[in-house]
Amino acid sequence: MADKIKFVLALLLLAAGVVGFYLLAEQAMILRVLAVIAGLGLGAAVAWRTEQGRRFFDFAREAVVEAKKVVWPSQKETLQMTGLVFVFVVVMALFLYVADKGLEWVLYDLVLGWRSL
Repeated sequence: MADKIKFVLALLLLAAGVVGFYLLAEQAMILRVLAVIAGLGLGAAVAWRTEQGRRFFDFAREAVVEAKKVVWPSQKETLQMTGLVFVFVVVMALFLYVADKGLEWVLYDLVLGWRSL
């Protein structure tokens, strides 16, 4: 039950930051943004104290560790794959254009005879 109360408090703090953004409409934008950041930070701090919050932050930490294990492609590999995708898109566009115009010619000229009228 205590975790639910903490979670509701965290949501209220976040909402207070957003409400503060609109209540400070006459103030400088930096103050308005700081109100949202403060609400977000305080809400995250309270949420972190719940069981679900701890599990979420552990999951996020593990996700960062796993992302660091990924072997990212080099610049050369990235450019090669981008070029290959670009060529494939151009070839497919030409194929679809030719297929469309071919079907148009078959249907309108040969079958229906609309263009010869």
